[in-house]
Amino acid sequence: MKVVLLQDVRSLGKKGELVNASDGYARNYLLPRSLAKEANAQAMNELKNAEASRAYKTKMEIAAAKAAAAKLEGKSVNMTAKAGKGGKLFGSVTPREIAAAIRQQFGVQVDKRKITLDMEIKAFGTFHCDVKLYNGISAKVSIVVTEA
Repeated sequence: MKVVLLQDVRSLGKKGELVNASDGYARNYLLPRSLAKEANAQAMNELKNAEASRAYKTKMEIAAAKAAAAKLEGKSVNMTAKAGKGGKLFGSVTPREIAAAIRQQFGVQVDKRKITLDMEIKAFGTFHCDVKLYNGISAKVSIVVTEA
């Protein structure tokens, strides 16, 4: 019997997949526990629409990430920080501060966990980092730290 899974089922498949299960397993276990529904015309149409929606959403996310990468690639983010004697900063410049500066200067929303620094920023100068925007899409940005 062909069924569309409503939840992940161990050793059978993932949510949203069309699988072939034995009649007894489907009628006595999957259907009563609402783990699956019978693959009739309506269920197949819903499955097809859900897949199309997922593909469209992914396509739009990739397009937005490419646009953001084009906007950020090769740009420099200007930041100011307070320092003591010898040009050593009080603390360091964190990815959270970098994400806020990118949002303010370029209008691009970036997650702080997606910013990869080569080393900690604890002095004035120019530093380079990678900003991951989507799986396989990233931009290289330079960070210019000046005195406040």
